[in-house]
This record gives sequence, structure tokens and C-alpha cells, in this order.
Amino acid sequence: MLNSLFDQVDSIIARDPAARNRLEVITCYPGLHAIWLHRISHFLWSLGLKWIARLLSVFARFLTGIEIHPGAKIGRRVFLDHGLGIVIGETTEIGDDCTIYQGVTLGGTSLYKGVKRHPTLGKDVVISAGAKVLGGFTVGDGARVGSNAVVLKEIPAGATAVGIPARVLHPDLPKSSDSKTKEYFSAYGITPNVDDPVSMALKGLIDASLEQEAKIVALEQALAKLGNPASDTNLNEESDTKRDLGALKEWLKE
Repeated sequence: MLNSLFDQVDSIIARDPAARNRLEVITCYPGLHAIWLHRISHFLWSLGLKWIARLLSVFARFLTGIEIHPGAKIGRRVFLDHGLGIVIGETTEIGDDCTIYQGVTLGGTSLYKGVKRHPTLGKDVVISAGAKVLGGFTVGDGARVGSNAVVLKEIPAGATAVGIPARVLHPDLPKSSDSKTKEYFSAYGITPNVDDPVSMALKGLIDASLEQEAKIVALEQALAKLGNPASDTNLNEESDTKRDLGALKEWLKE
């Protein structure tokens, strides 16, 4: 039991640079207290003592500011960082080594009892501050959800979701050399080397537009030479203007 306790505490120290030692984590981290109290309430819930389990969960919410339904299933080494305002629904399932920041809601969109209404998080998932994950779908292993994102559909493993509603990105995550963390941990779901698909689409449109303009200029010059060689000067001035516009668009694209 002590090994499991220290394993949980050490995982928090590895993910939070503000954590200085085990004593500080055990005594001063409400996210850890909320998980411990949830373990007890979930055990009571599984025994059929549902009213007592709910009463304990209300006490835990009063003490920590974190609301976890006793029916939720939470894996090992889950870290509720800061924790205030986190809401975890009844049919939620959270895998090992997940990190959830303040203000997160793992909620349901269905009013039917006895069905899977809340999300399932795989292993090593990071849900950043203020994000809302709503529905009975799966967030794949190693996925990241950005701050204030609203996720309404499944997220593939290793992907990052940002925006309202959330758009899925596919990052190139660096590997960690730290033996304590097998994979790269991105605090608050911030992922390097990744582009928003909307910005990538806009860059593609700008590139296509510049390519078409170059072709049009070449056609105009060819037609002018066939029809009126004296008009080359005017065409050169127009092409210079278009080149200036092209340079401006390239600068905006950076």
C-alpha cells in the first residue's frame, strides 16, 4: 500500500516542477486528496452503499473543490493538477498516468440512465485547463486536449485537439530522455511542432494563388509579344506590382 502511495506521489513530483518533496505533495495537494477520497467512495459505491458513497463525494467536493462521482473509474497515478472546478461524471473512465488541470469537465450529453454517457480517457492523456470533454466516446492513449477546448467526438491516440468545437491535430512529439517518464509530457497540453489545420489550409490557398498569378503574368507577356511588342514596358510595370504583392503575401504567410 505504501509503495502505491509513493508511486502516486512520485508521479506528481515528476509532472509538477513546483512539487519539492513527498511531504509537501501529501499534505498540500487537493487533487491527491480528492483521488484518495474517491477511492473510498468508489469502493462503497461498488458495495451498493450508494447514498454513503455520494455523501462522501459531497464532503470531498467541499474539502477540495473537485467533484468526482463515486461511479467514475480512475486509474493509477492520475494527477489532478490544481484541481479546482474539475467535474468528473458517473460513467467516466480515466486510464493510468492521465493529467487533468483545473476547470475541466468530463461530462455527458445523454439523459438516459444505464448507458455510457461520459468519456473514456486512455493512458497518458492530458486535459488542459478549462477544457470540456462531453460524450461517451474515447480519447486515445497519449492524446492532448488544449485549454478551453470543447471536445464532442473521439480523439485518436497521440493527437492534439484544440478549439471550439475541437479540431484534431497530429503532432510530432519529441521523445523524453528521462527514465522516469517513458513518453514526452506536455504541460497544459501544449504540443510543439504542430500546425493548426485552418492555418495550413490558408497557407495552401495563398501558395496556389501566387502560382496562378505567376502563370497569368507569363501568359500576358507571351500574348503581348505576339500582338504589340511596344507594350512590354507597361506589362513589366504591372508584373513588378504583382511581384510586390506576392512578396507581401509571402511575408503574411510566415
